[in-house]
Amino acid sequence: MEEDLLAGPESHPSPAGVRVISVQGVDASHLVLTDTNLSDCLFSGAFHLDQIRLEGGRTTFAPTPTGWHRRGLRLVHWTRRRILAEEHHWRAHAAGQPVPAAGTPSEPRLWRPGAHHRDPARSPDPASVAALYRQLRKAFEDGKNEPGAADFYYGECEMRRHDLSDTTPKSERRLLWAYWLLSGYGLRPSRAFTWLLAAMSLTVMLLMGFGLPTHDPDPATTGTLTGTKISLHTSTPDPTLHDSWTQRRTWARAEKATRVAINSVVFRSSGQNLTVPGNYIEMASRLLEPTLLALGILAIRGRIKR
Repeated sequence: MEEDLLAGPESHPSPAGVRVISVQGVDASHLVLTDTNLSDCLFSGAFHLDQIRLEGGRTTFAPTPTGWHRRGLRLVHWTRRRILAEEHHWRAHAAGQPVPAAGTPSEPRLWRPGAHHRDPARSPDPASVAALYRQLRKAFEDGKNEPGAADFYYGECEMRRHDLSDTTPKSERRLLWAYWLLSGYGLRPSRAFTWLLAAMSLTVMLLMGFGLPTHDPDPATTGTLTGTKISLHTSTPDPTLHDSWTQRRTWARAEKATRVAINSVVFRSSGQNLTVPGNYIEMASRLLEPTLLALGILAIRGRIKR
C-alpha cells in the first residue's frame, strides 16, 4: 500500500462536481460530506440529521429562482439564499408549475418540481420541510458556523409562515408575517432600515403638518401685590399651530421635524415643544422606530456573527 493514499485532503481533494442525490433512510450521525453539491439532495427520512457534518467551503445547495416575477399586480423578487430541494418541490407544486419534459434542463427562473409533483400526498408539506431546516440549522450552529445557518433559519421561518396545518397556529403565522415583512426574520438589514427610513420620513411629514407649533411658547409671568408682598406666577401657554398648509411646508420646519425624529429614535426624547397631536406622533415614533433600528442591528449581527 502506498503511503500517499493516507495523505490528507490537500493531497487528494474531493473530485469536482461530486453530487449527492439523497440521504433518505441514512443515519446521518456519523455522516460527513465535504465539498459536495447538495442542490438536488433529498434529506427527508434521514435519521439524526442534526448531527450531520457539512465540511469544506464549496458545499452548495439549491438557489432561489432568479429575476422578477408577477403575482397579480405585484412584482416579486425572491431573496437570494440557499434552500433545500424539498422546498423547491413544495413551492413548484403550490405555484401549479407544469412538469417539465424529460431531459429538459431546469429553468433558473422557476421552482424545480420533484419526482412526485403530480401526487400531493407524496410531496413534502411546509411542516416537514421546516423540520428539515431546523435540524440542518442545528448542525451548522453546532459546527460554530452561525452565518452559514442563517439561510436555514430563514427557510425554517418561511415554511412555518406558509404552514396552514395545526402545527403552526394562526397567531404564530401572523407574527411570522410581520417579522418577515419588517426585517426578513431578523436577517435582512436592508429591509429593516428601509422601513425605518420610511417611518422617519412619515414622522417628519406629520410633525411638519400637525406637530410643530407656529412659535415656541414664551413663558408669561404675572404678579399680585398685597401690601408689601409680591406674589409672582410664571406659566407657559400650550403650543399652538395656526399657520396655513403652505406656511407649514418650509425648510426650517422640515429641519426641525427631522431633528425631533432623529432624537426620538436615538435619544428617546426630543425635548421640543410640540402640539397635542405632535406629542402623540412623537410617542408613536419612540415606540416603533427604535424597534426597527434594533431589528436592523440584529439582522447585521445575524449575518456576521461567529
